[in-house]
Amino acid sequence: MTTLAQAPAYTTAPQSWFARAEAWLDAKGKGAWIAAMVLGFIFIWPVGLALLFYMIWSNKFSRTCRGRTSMTQGFSAMRPSGNSAFDAYKEDTLRRLEDEQGRFEEFLQRLRDAKDKAEFDEFMDERAKPAARAKDETEDA
Repeated sequence: MTTLAQAPAYTTAPQSWFARAEAWLDAKGKGAWIAAMVLGFIFIWPVGLALLFYMIWSNKFSRTCRGRTSMTQGFSAMRPSGNSAFDAYKEDTLRRLEDEQGRFEEFLQRLRDAKDKAEFDEFMDERAKPAARAKDETEDA
């Protein structure tokens, strides 16, 4: 004889309008919270102020765990993977990229130096023109 196990009946109490609004804004993201705060300030300033205090109190603007893990993932490239062939390839590639970056920065510096020299030469030529005209006028007189 088999009996059917009945699933437990979960009764969810109806949420308050505040909890529903908070859940809706959380689902929409940080921009929705900011928009609600700005609209609150525009139409009824105490509502905007209350939203601002609530967002500060509940840490709505704090970093999430995703932000912290993305910062630490950058350092994971420095750890060895355990595969010696891959680690050698990675080290060679990183060294090659660093050399290429150094050469590119030297190239950019040469370009900046050439531009500075051209601008300085143009300035000196413009400055020399009035002096040359004045010298020619004094020689003619």
